[in-house]
Amino acid sequence: MRILPILATCCLPLSAVAHPHVFIDTGFELIFDDEARLTHVRVTWAYDEFYSLLILEDMGLDQDGDGVLTGEEVKALAGFDAQWVEGYDGDLVVANEGLRVPLSGPQEPTATVEAGRIVTTHLREVTAEPVIASDLSVKAYDESYYTAYEVARPVVVSGPVSCALERIEPDIDARLAEMQAFLLTIDANADLEENDIPLIGVEFATEIRISCPGS
Repeated sequence: MRILPILATCCLPLSAVAHPHVFIDTGFELIFDDEARLTHVRVTWAYDEFYSLLILEDMGLDQDGDGVLTGEEVKALAGFDAQWVEGYDGDLVVANEGLRVPLSGPQEPTATVEAGRIVTTHLREVTAEPVIASDLSVKAYDESYYTAYEVARPVVVSGPVSCALERIEPDIDARLAEMQAFLLTIDANADLEENDIPLIGVEFATEIRISCPGS
């Protein structure tokens, strides 16, 4: 959630354009087969405390407010965020050698509550031929930046392979400066929705690069 204080220091027009409403700490388990081919990605989402509270209240869960769900409540919560509309990509982009890897919708959803935060997981299957990870990249982002993702949960590789992980952080200050410069070109009384405001979520996305020997 490191981006929120940065946005708070920006000018008002920028805040109106680029202000996330939901904050998610995310992590990934990259699952490979015996031939070092990516077959699945398990995704973890840990929602911020306020959004978690809204979801629990809306679903009528944890009514005693002790932060501990019963078994029935856990079953009821699991999958609440796995009912995706057609065309939604799960705010996850996996690419190999620059080409996007097609993934299934969410499978095997789980949910729990940890220290007041809802934490969910879901599994996504590579729907084309399993990918040989020659130049694999993973990014989590919402293009509209309504939801802000931070890779603050573990990123691990599973399977009989040994892969190197590289984390590439975005240049947030540079991206914000570019957005501010763009906004200065727009009349103060203009309707922002009519001025082709760029989708900036990808600009704030951390990239995870994966390299597996022998791939």
